[in-house]
Amino acid sequence: QVQLVESGGGLVQAGGSLRLSCVASGRIFSSYAMGWFRQAPGKEREFVAGGRWSGSSTFYADSVKGRFTISRDNAKNTVYLQMNSLKPEDTAVYYCAVTSTRVVVTARNAEYWGQGTQVTVSS
Repeated sequence: QVQLVESGGGLVQAGGSLRLSCVASGRIFSSYAMGWFRQAPGKEREFVAGGRWSGSSTFYADSVKGRFTISRDNAKNTVYLQMNSLKPEDTAVYYCAVTSTRVVVTARNAEYWGQGTQVTVSS
């Protein structure tokens, strides 16, 4: 069983930055894929960024490339999402997720989800 807890969300002005954290507990292996997703009211949950728990490759949605960076600190069992140059359209609840079955975690294959953290970007 894996538990994920997100934090770091909040209210920020357009152009500002936030760093989200996702602390994982339970049985986590280096082969697992992890990632960040977001969901705005009335919209589908969408992929934001992802990679292997211990891998070097990362993947980003086109909408956040060049602005967001996913990283992790294995010693702290934590994955981060650094968000820069935030835009109002980034406003959403952000979730971290993990899967043990695929190289890339998706909304469909994710096995574990955090409770989410709200990010609100004002203009």
